[in-house]
Amino acid sequence: MTEFSSLSSDLTGHILSLLPIPTLIRASTVCKTWHSIISSPTFPSASSLPHSRPWFFLYGLHNTSSKNHQSFAFDPLSDAWFRLPCSSFPFPSPTSSSFLGSHGFLFTTAPLFAFSPILHRFSNIFTTSPLNYSRVNPLLGVFYANSDKPRFIVVGGVRFIGNLVDIEDRLAVEIYDPHMDSWEICPPLPADFRSGNSSSSLSSALFGGKFYVFGIYSCFVSSFDLEKHVWSEVQTLRPPGVIFSFMISCRDRLVLAGICNSPQGSSFNVWRIDENTMEFSEIAIMPQDLLYSLFDSDEDDKFASLKCVGLGDLIYVFNEDYHKRYPACVCEVSTESGKCNWRRVPRLPTPVNKFHKVISFCSTVSLHNMLLGGEERVDEVQAISE
Repeated sequence: MTEFSSLSSDLTGHILSLLPIPTLIRASTVCKTWHSIISSPTFPSASSLPHSRPWFFLYGLHNTSSKNHQSFAFDPLSDAWFRLPCSSFPFPSPTSSSFLGSHGFLFTTAPLFAFSPILHRFSNIFTTSPLNYSRVNPLLGVFYANSDKPRFIVVGGVRFIGNLVDIEDRLAVEIYDPHMDSWEICPPLPADFRSGNSSSSLSSALFGGKFYVFGIYSCFVSSFDLEKHVWSEVQTLRPPGVIFSFMISCRDRLVLAGICNSPQGSSFNVWRIDENTMEFSEIAIMPQDLLYSLFDSDEDDKFASLKCVGLGDLIYVFNEDYHKRYPACVCEVSTESGKCNWRRVPRLPTPVNKFHKVISFCSTVSLHNMLLGGEERVDEVQAISE
């Protein structure tokens, strides 16, 4: 058998590209040759499909002690969780009123709007100019418009006036320009969403140059054109029997996923949405045994703690209740057939603390960003896989 060290760099790179990212990080420390191949901009994994699959990030915040904060990342290719070092992330103080995540970024809106890329530069915190409106739990989106720098859109939320929450204020949409370090004020969320316009009652999805806002319980839907800066007419998107649902952008389609009541009982359904007509068609139902593995009671409100996030071809469904240590499952949507494959996500690595707030989102992970910075950078990221 030919010794591995005698293979060409191209063939070595092809073999290494089949490894999941956490294994690649360890492999990059084996020798200078492997590190050079893996860190090269032309390394195959940079654009290969398996490594572009979105990871699932779960952040738990404790109200009274930052020592109890915990953060985890799930790699679907490795089918494994990795504990992230909490000291490396800008967790807010216990009094922080708004802390969310979206597509690889962590956000806090109090007192300023700050963000930090996930798995990129743990030690860096970028602080933008202040928002024009104070907000609590807004919707957040990250998009790129003819630029390599990300733009941020902030929609809805509530604000405090004299220590009271003003639920009547819809608040203008604000879009951040990274080149000017300024926030552009745009038309506010339509009045139909006035009651309950925070991220706890709304879901959002970026798709086709538009930012979709969907009422988890109301089923109202409207889209904001990121180029023209106008809202579409508010419509109702309510599949028969749906109790609550979440809107998700899955690669080449808009998807609605949520709990539905039927004569056969409760089920978790997935529908494909036609973005032009807002018509829906069912594409999958979660297996009953998988759905009920996320709970351990027959109470009427047992589904209330169910949450759903997704990106690319993956939809993650999880229970944010501590009782069963935040169990989750994942649905893979086939691009070719549109069919779904469900599986249980492994349990979180112990110990797992009890959190007062759970932040979750999906994000693709760039191997080259993780390796940026040479040996010191490799040592920093190595902590993730350990």
